[in-house]
This record gives sequence, C-alpha cells and structure tokens, in this order.
Amino acid sequence: MTAEVVPPVTAEVALPGGRRHRLTGGGGFARPAAPATSRIAYAAAHVVADPTAENVPGAPAAVDWDTTLAFRRHLWSYGLGVAEAMDTAQRGMGLDYRATRELIRRSAAEARAVGGRIVAGVGTDQLPAGPATVAAVTAAYLEQLADVRAAGARPVLMCSRHLAAAARGPEDYLRVYDELLSAADEPVVLHWLGPMFDPALNGYWGAADLDLAADTVVELIKAHQSIVDGIKVSLLDADREVALRRRLPAGVRLYTGDDFHYPELIRGDEVGHSDALLGVFAAIAPAAAAAFAALDRGDLAAYDEIFAPTVPLARHLFAAPTWHYKTGIVFLAWLAGHQDHFTMVGGAQSGRSPAHLATLLTLADAAGLLPDADLAAARARAFFTVAGVAQ
Repeated sequence: MTAEVVPPVTAEVALPGGRRHRLTGGGGFARPAAPATSRIAYAAAHVVADPTAENVPGAPAAVDWDTTLAFRRHLWSYGLGVAEAMDTAQRGMGLDYRATRELIRRSAAEARAVGGRIVAGVGTDQLPAGPATVAAVTAAYLEQLADVRAAGARPVLMCSRHLAAAARGPEDYLRVYDELLSAADEPVVLHWLGPMFDPALNGYWGAADLDLAADTVVELIKAHQSIVDGIKVSLLDADREVALRRRLPAGVRLYTGDDFHYPELIRGDEVGHSDALLGVFAAIAPAAAAAFAALDRGDLAAYDEIFAPTVPLARHLFAAPTWHYKTGIVFLAWLAGHQDHFTMVGGAQSGRSPAHLATLLTLADAAGLLPDADLAAARARAFFTVAGVAQ
C-alpha cells in the first residue's frame, strides 16, 4: 500500500515554548490614490543595515542605502509622510551623525523625486557623549538645523540628551529653543519624547512633573506660534496628550507619538484631534492608510475595525523596555519582505528575545500585515532554528 504523500505546511512555524502557528498572510489593503485629507500622518522609518559590514555595538553605522530608500518609497506609496532620522532610525542608538546627515540628504532628495512628504530630526548627537555646555548644545542644534534646511526637509527639533543633562531649569530650555526658533525661516515641529523611550530624557523641559513641563511647552509655543507647525508628543498618556492639545494655540498641530492609544487620539472628539508621527506606522502602513481612507469618507466604524487588530501589536512592539521597539520594527520589515536580513546598525537585533518576537509574529499575522505567508514563515523558521527552536 502506497503511503499517502502529505504536502508540507509551508506557512507553519514552531515557536518557543512548544507552540505552533500557521500564518494566514495579508496583503488585502489597497494603496490609496492620494494621501489622506482629514489628517496628516508621518511614519518614523527605520534604517536598513548593510549585513556584510561591521554593524556591531560602538561601530559607525554602515547603511544599505538602496533598501533604506526603497522602504521609504513603500511608505510614500501608502500616502504616509516619512519622519526621517528620528528615534526609530536608531538615532543616538546605533546611527551616528555622519550617517544621519547622509540619510537626511538622500531621503529628502527621494521625497522630491516622488512627491512625498518628509520631516527630519534635528538634534545634538554630533557632540561627544558626556557633559556639554548649554552654548555648545545650542550651536550643535543650529548646525543640524542648517543641515536639514539645506537638504530640503521640514525640521523636527528633537529632544537632546545633552540639553537634558546641561539645563538647570525651564529657563535654559526656553533660552535654547528661543534661539532655534528665531533662526528658523519656515515652520518646524517640536518634539517631546518621554523617558520610557529614552531614560536620558527624564525631566525634559526642566521638570520631572509633567504638568509643569507642559506649562513650559505651552509658554514656548505661544511665544513662537507663527513658526511652530506642531509638536510631536510621545508620553504614552492619552489623557495628558488631550489636555495639552486643548491648550495649543489655533493652527498648531499636536502630532501624536502615542503608540498605545493612536486610534482614539487621531479619531479625536468634539473639541479636536491629533495628527500623527508614529514609529508603529512603519510596521502597519497598509492598515494605517486604509484606516485614514475610511476616516476621510466618514466611515468611523471601518476606521475602528481596521485599526483594532493593530493595537495589540503596537502595545507588544512598544512594551518595556520601550526603546527596544526598533528591533521589532526591523524584524517585521524582514518578515514582510522589505529587506533580506535581520541585521541592525549597532547590533541592535539582539534587543528583543525570541519569545517576544514570536508573539510579535502572531500579532502581525492576525492584523494582516505579513503579505506573503510562505515567505514570512520561511524566514521565521530560519530565525527560530538559530534560536534553538527545532522546526
């Protein structure tokens, strides 16, 4: 009797702890004909490392420029803007300023070529690690501001670890930002990144008390509202974000950076809404575009339905220690076919455990964000085999 030939289950993966998961794949989200009109949305994009280079902790970043720019074209094709050289790109966590400046130059040129929206981070990370004077911090900011303006991107004045260490109170922050905003000749975006994303930023704006810090932010914006397009807020506190949003002058946007509560913050209420500048959008771009299209046509039920399965994914992706979320972003980009390897600048691919990434795999699959189930499964099997999980 001839034994029955059972075809291989190519989309099944053995996960840590004895679980097995059969991927269903995705790809059901259509590309929009144009960007959303009801909200402005930026995806903070990662960089793709050169897997043949010495991308180890402490080494200068070696970037695969072609694949990095191809990923940005992917984001633009879904109608999202690109937030370049932000913390998602491992800014100050593997990406040095030499590579950052080149990244901004190349991405801004690509944005012009395809008609994509772009903003880019201005920081102080060309300074050496360690103490710096407030004057040196200001000069570093101004140098980077000039670099971003020369590239043709809208500046995002990022939080500075050097300023957090050097400032002695709100007055120092106001003095530095007053000089920066006075030097800007076009609208800029401010940036408030909480310590859950970078512990070195604890007490930013001159106070550990976030209500006092918010007072300083509002004072700064009101003094310069003609040059402030908006402020990106990443505190993972929806109530606090809404309270700040309601204090902003008319015409100044709040760009949510809350990767836990983005659907309701973007949806808004009877008083207003947040726009978006989010790291999670790099991983969920097709779903985000579909949700914005639903919002544009006033279909709030579809908006909620599309975003709902992305929230468990985002909450896991940005789980503590939150700053390691970049590892999950790159893992998902690899599984989805946007790059051919799971290597990061600075060796940051080791930032999450196999068990964490296994859950990320299943959540991304449930949200329909792995377009080729067989490809994702083959790559996941290779990863988990190396991690000691027999397939």
